[in-house]
Amino acid sequence: MGTHEHRVDAKGRVSIPAAFRAVLRNGADDGTVTLIVRPSHLRPCLEGWPAAEFATLRAQLDRVDPLSLEYEELSARIYAKAQKLESDREGRIIIPERLAKFAGITEGVTFIGAGPTFRIWDTAVAPA
Repeated sequence: MGTHEHRVDAKGRVSIPAAFRAVLRNGADDGTVTLIVRPSHLRPCLEGWPAAEFATLRAQLDRVDPLSLEYEELSARIYAKAQKLESDREGRIIIPERLAKFAGITEGVTFIGAGPTFRIWDTAVAPA
């Protein structure tokens, strides 16, 4: 939950907010976290998903006929541009260039909680 602003450092890293890291850690003792990041299909931002939450999305998709046009469209929308990211021990990630470009991320990043997921916005355009 919450809204957190961070800067992108000179090496292109951004710190995941501590409150989000606690959820993303998922049992890791070394301080690292794993998450899935994908472009939002509704807004000019990125969606951050805990790996377990992304797996529940897959389980829902598995209920759709895999030979249907609906499955083909949904699976491409969900998986094609998604990327698994792992943080360093300080909880920093590097947002891949194509994802950063999609969201217009340059210097400032705003993380906004959205229930079991979160959004990553360029601070200049993040909703208030």
